[in-house]
Amino acid sequence: MAHNITKDLIDIGVNSNDFELFEGQFNLFHGISYNSYILMDEKIAIFDTVDIHYEEEWLGNIHIFLEDKKPTYLILHHMEPDHSACIMDFLKDYPDTILVGNMKTFQLLEQFFHQEVKHKLVVKDQDQLVLGTHTLTFIMAPMVHWPEVMFSYEEKEKILFSADAFGKFGSTEIDDSWVDEAARYYFGIVAKFGPQVANLLKKLTPLSINMICPLHGRVLNKDIEQYIHYYDLWSKYEDDLDGVAIICASIYGHTGEAVDVCMNNLACVGAYSVKYHDLTQEEYSYAIADAFRYKRIIFASVTYNNGLFPNMNDFLSRLIEKNFQNKIVGFIENGSWAPMAYKCMKEKLSACKNITFVEPVVTIKSSLSEENIKDICDLAENIMK
Repeated sequence: MAHNITKDLIDIGVNSNDFELFEGQFNLFHGISYNSYILMDEKIAIFDTVDIHYEEEWLGNIHIFLEDKKPTYLILHHMEPDHSACIMDFLKDYPDTILVGNMKTFQLLEQFFHQEVKHKLVVKDQDQLVLGTHTLTFIMAPMVHWPEVMFSYEEKEKILFSADAFGKFGSTEIDDSWVDEAARYYFGIVAKFGPQVANLLKKLTPLSINMICPLHGRVLNKDIEQYIHYYDLWSKYEDDLDGVAIICASIYGHTGEAVDVCMNNLACVGAYSVKYHDLTQEEYSYAIADAFRYKRIIFASVTYNNGLFPNMNDFLSRLIEKNFQNKIVGFIENGSWAPMAYKCMKEKLSACKNITFVEPVVTIKSSLSEENIKDICDLAENIMK
């Protein structure tokens, strides 16, 4: 994976296809990258480390590219272990390297490693570090998505080192669309901190950016405006997809059958796109991303133990924890003797900001009736108004 990005900037990160889940919860069907960079100048700077499982490969990349040269700085943008785990072993090889971070960086470093470092440079927002012909400006980005997170902006080549922001799932060897896996990453991990992301974007506005180097996913070196545009929308909890997302939890298929009827009706009344997610079959992060990206959402669930089916209950709790808001919502419920799913779903979502509930609520008792089909038709029409 290691290679030159520009004459002076080297990618020394690693690709991983060894893990099924990221942070124990997000599917990695196409792997993930742990990015790290070297900037060559009179003073050499290395940006971040990698996951501990890839320490040997990462250190090997450093030795290959530096040969007998010694790095002056190790810039620590983010102390989450998939980016910081190799710090102490790196210092065994390069003991005179100065660690660069903010006050919170070094607080977390002490907590993780329980030892002092010999050489460190504490920086604040807008502090600068001259490497030679390259100058770094540090931009504090608290809660995007940890409190110590910071960015670096390199003035000469106009490069933004963006920590976890603008990153995505997937190995850099996969030539796929950025937006879908970046959205799944953002809404799974960062969505709770939309206001903090919006504040950060204001800091980036004056900068001319030719390249973004995130800690996950490929380097972004064209159409920079589109990536910032998506983050701007997402930070404000605004939709970027036109149509309807349907989130379903069905046990024996009758609720799923109602969703099929609903999808057909939505197509007939002009829904540009209808995205279906089955919570009993897929990992939640795909549905979470679409629940944020679509303006209109239909939740369909069976009643369970006189309450809400556990998969849907868990899913809605995750949405609420991530500041779900600004949506038009409809409901389909099922219950053979005491339908309670709608009551439970609405009660949970009523805690969210700016949710518009659409009538009618479709209440199925066991299996679809003619009346249910009519109600589904009305729900499809009303949610598209």
